[in-house]
Amino acid sequence: MTVRGSSIRGRLAVRVTTPIALGVALLVVLAWALWSTPTRTADTELTASTTDCHDMVTLSIAGRGDTPRPGTTKMLVDANGAELPAASAEDYVSSWIDEASNAPLAAVEPGSYAAMYIAYPADMASYENAVTTGVANTEAVIQAIRTSCPDTTFAIVGYSEGADVARRVAMNIGHQEPDETGGYRLVDPTNVVGVVILADAGRADGQGPFPGAENPYTNPDGFDVKYQDGTNPVPGQGALPDTGGADFGALNGRIASFCSDGDLTCSAPQNISLLQLVVNVGRQLNVDALEREQLTPATGMDVATVLSRIALDAFAHIEAQPDWMRSDETFLDVLLTVSDPSYTRPTTTPSPDAADVSATTPVAAGKDSIDVETMSPLAYLPQKLFREVVGLITTNTNTIPVIMNDPYQLTLAPGVGHHFDYWRDATDGRPLTSAAYAAAWLTHLAQQAQAGKQVDAAAKPSAEELSAALDEAMSSSAVPGTPTETAAGPAVPDGTESANPATNPETRTPESDDTGTGTTEPSATEPSATESGTAVPAPPSTTVTTTTTTKAVTAPKTVTAPKESRTDSTTESTPTPAG
Repeated sequence: MTVRGSSIRGRLAVRVTTPIALGVALLVVLAWALWSTPTRTADTELTASTTDCHDMVTLSIAGRGDTPRPGTTKMLVDANGAELPAASAEDYVSSWIDEASNAPLAAVEPGSYAAMYIAYPADMASYENAVTTGVANTEAVIQAIRTSCPDTTFAIVGYSEGADVARRVAMNIGHQEPDETGGYRLVDPTNVVGVVILADAGRADGQGPFPGAENPYTNPDGFDVKYQDGTNPVPGQGALPDTGGADFGALNGRIASFCSDGDLTCSAPQNISLLQLVVNVGRQLNVDALEREQLTPATGMDVATVLSRIALDAFAHIEAQPDWMRSDETFLDVLLTVSDPSYTRPTTTPSPDAADVSATTPVAAGKDSIDVETMSPLAYLPQKLFREVVGLITTNTNTIPVIMNDPYQLTLAPGVGHHFDYWRDATDGRPLTSAAYAAAWLTHLAQQAQAGKQVDAAAKPSAEELSAALDEAMSSSAVPGTPTETAAGPAVPDGTESANPATNPETRTPESDDTGTGTTEPSATEPSATESGTAVPAPPSTTVTTTTTTKAVTAPKTVTAPKESRTDSTTESTPTPAG
């Protein structure tokens, strides 16, 4: 029978009985993953336009399922009135990122600051397609705003799947080379004043939260407020090491990359090469369909196609190296290389003499012996097999512990998963949560932009500026999911998350068990843009407050997932990816 998202994910996490089941279970851990707040719109008279110039604009890329969608949200338009893949924070609400990106609104003059949300597929029908589309859309919006408003400065915020987008955009900007006139294809890196990455899948091993900064473990350059005490980095690295690294080029020192210990999207241990292989495969699969339908002829064909392509690439990689048998590269190394979605298949060019040799040397038929040249590589077979075994063991010393640790529960379980720590991770040595610290930093940057100050890495904010930024951050330091909603997202008492998905989209409403007295499977909030076109019931209203107006914004009702005793007529609805 068809079961809704959280039930599927729960079962996938425990049914590791076949390689495919293992792959899907682990991909759910790295799916950035639970369906988030459905698209919500606010009635505004005017459409946001790039011609409305601001001192600073923050571009936010939210997680899976949490994105504005054309047709349901008023989109940003360019100078010619053409829609861009973005929406103003006045027209789209994210319970997760609002706390950081909206914080400066109350601290600067009206019109000085704007927050925008980037539209992108935000799905797992093809992870690489979703992320690369998000990168392209973010860069297109930056260029459109820059064209209309060349003096505007930018900040970028990304969470979960959107964190991968934010990192890749930041690296593209930071590693640009100026053209012959001194201009830049995207934007002058000096005009990008800050980047916040929550759950950074491209994080380098042992990287501190502020890569490239003078104090990489305590604060970004130019903002003299400590994020935490001590210099011990979160262990491990991002689950997608090929997409990242510690060097952001010209943006070094202006990056805040937050990672929670236990969030396997950014703190995966080393020596889990088999799991990394599964992740590489999954980035090329339609994980949404696998979650929704499990293994069917259609999804099975998708899996078989990807695995076949990887196998063919592996053999081609080996064939291109005549001395591969005597090399130290193992077959697992080859699979990891060719399964990377960024792998470029080599183009082989026949040697100039190849045609002559084939034309003059007849092919022997029915030979009773093997040439010495053909046989000689087999002399290395015992050593090769030994290296294969040793390599498999040494590069997977942490694979079994990770599986035994229940990676789904560790990372994405509602209420306890470390993927949601960024709104509740304040401690004695960390006065603000990661989200609240980002809010304080962005507020400080917006105040500098309003004052017309170029961000100076050596500058120290005044006591008054710090006090204002911290007060604003503390007033909105909220965990999505408390009974009292605000645009920034409410705080959770005693470190727990509310079961209301209207404010905590990635936390499920507990479903009554069969006795009606307890709770069992958590249920997902039904997205408003459904495959069947069914509308979501009218939601209760919440209040979004800005410096000039107070307006009503609609929040979705909780849609309770069906019990497992429901009939097969139950269908799952998922957000429709943006084009």
